[in-house]
Amino acid sequence: MNQNLAFADYAVFIIYFIVVSVYGYTVYRKRKQDEQDAKAYFLAEGNLTWWAIGASLIASNISAEQFIGMSGEGFFLGIAVAAYEWLAAIALIIVAVWFIPVYLKNKIYTMPQFLKTRYNESTALIMAVFWLFLYVFVNLTSILYLGAVAINGLAGGEYLHVIMLGLAVFALFISLGGMKVVAYTDVIQVAVLIIGGLVTSYIALTTVGRYFGVGENAIAGFNVLMEKAPEHFKMIIPRPTATSSQLEIDKYLTFPGLLSYAAGIWIINLNYWGCNQYITQRALGADLQTARTGILFAGMLKLLMPLIVMLPGIAAFVLYQNGHLPQLVGGKDGAYSAILTFLPTGLKGLSVAALTAAIVASLAGKVNSISTIYTLDVHKKYIQKDAGEKQQVNIGRIAVFVAMLLAVLFTWNDILGIGGVGGFTYIQKYTGFISPGVFAMFFLGMFWKRTTGTAAIVGVILGFLLSVLFNEYAPMLFGNDTLLYTAYPNGKGAFEIPFHICMGLSFFFTMLAMIAISFAGPKVNPKAFEIDSEMFKVKPQTTVLIVITLLIIVALYVKFW
Repeated sequence: MNQNLAFADYAVFIIYFIVVSVYGYTVYRKRKQDEQDAKAYFLAEGNLTWWAIGASLIASNISAEQFIGMSGEGFFLGIAVAAYEWLAAIALIIVAVWFIPVYLKNKIYTMPQFLKTRYNESTALIMAVFWLFLYVFVNLTSILYLGAVAINGLAGGEYLHVIMLGLAVFALFISLGGMKVVAYTDVIQVAVLIIGGLVTSYIALTTVGRYFGVGENAIAGFNVLMEKAPEHFKMIIPRPTATSSQLEIDKYLTFPGLLSYAAGIWIINLNYWGCNQYITQRALGADLQTARTGILFAGMLKLLMPLIVMLPGIAAFVLYQNGHLPQLVGGKDGAYSAILTFLPTGLKGLSVAALTAAIVASLAGKVNSISTIYTLDVHKKYIQKDAGEKQQVNIGRIAVFVAMLLAVLFTWNDILGIGGVGGFTYIQKYTGFISPGVFAMFFLGMFWKRTTGTAAIVGVILGFLLSVLFNEYAPMLFGNDTLLYTAYPNGKGAFEIPFHICMGLSFFFTMLAMIAISFAGPKVNPKAFEIDSEMFKVKPQTTVLIVITLLIIVALYVKFW
């Protein structure tokens, strides 16, 4: 025990650990007779239920960088950061209606397979290797590092490496059982995540109410937040003027008003939810209606996420500004941990369990995707072409272990420098550079038959180079005063283009280049996907889910515009 966690907190956490472990082992035992079937191991035998798909999508998506990073952005920016979550719900609708039918109709199980089927072997191999490096050295390492740091802070600050190993071993235990074990344990993980997150938000609001004399009432506490920090409840960040403060400039650089909605935020969401093995793998083995319902269920759950991962940050801001919160450890990223100090004994353990659930689910989902890509798209195609079902499963398990070992080694002493920029920024920085090119390659490949393999390869490379160019040399290209970005120095004496707008520009010019190259190539591409209008039709119950989700989003934007 230590000053942060009491015996009851440890007891709650241990109960969570036992429940997840026992349930995961039970699921594994039930499917053990099929464990030598590669499809069963990598794609859960193609029979996940819609609720398992939806819960697994959310559990894999929400990790320490959301709990810690988005809460920190709530502290700094306010409700505007909720756009990532609410527009993700719309992106999931688009993926469910238009992307998933294309994958399922053409029997696509991995993203490199998509590229091979649509373009050529070279494109598939290049992107398979690229995704493996990205998933291991960017995503996996940052999830592990930021998660260990967050839990270590709550546990007293002396157990970083022990916690890091514990998270890695727990995730390995789940992921070695294959996708079905990962997906069904994710149902428990997401339940713990949501319950623990909502409890934390409730306590944060009642704490605000108590300190400001309106009683321990969550609604009254929320009204206090809106009264004390009205600027934190605006979805649109105004463009700075000549008299703007550095803080206002920094906020705009983080989320550049309406231009965010015309540029990068859509690329981020559609690329993440529609072109990402880590995410789409949950639905690729199911039938179309089950996959669609599961994805739409995930979209509805996304509407809850700002309440869980952002609202505690705004509460921390109001408490901090009014002297009711001590100095934050780690700046804005310490907002969530600071709020947890207000939780009573027992509920702290539940919140730690929720944070652990988010971390472990993301780690397990990530290594499962790494294993799938390596085994099916690299090892079987280029190293051991005659590998049987049992061998593929064993190779997949070895890949899981090696990926996690590499993540631990590179995170152990922060070799990659994750802590220098923060895990959330680390992920956004390195994945954002490649998102425009990758999304352009997938989007045109799905819906325009003339797109060629040459255009796809050029698009990925050009998208990356343009992202670097626009990020580093925007003033040379556009001058120092343009509507594309703030016209005022960023504190370092240099003009800077907001990241979202950089992505939008990169995507636009990459699309133009790919279209031009494709027109200059073969007139008919024999590898175009099989697409027909029937596959995009939705059933009435699906339409109802879509309409409900859209109405909720519209209502939220009307309220906080």
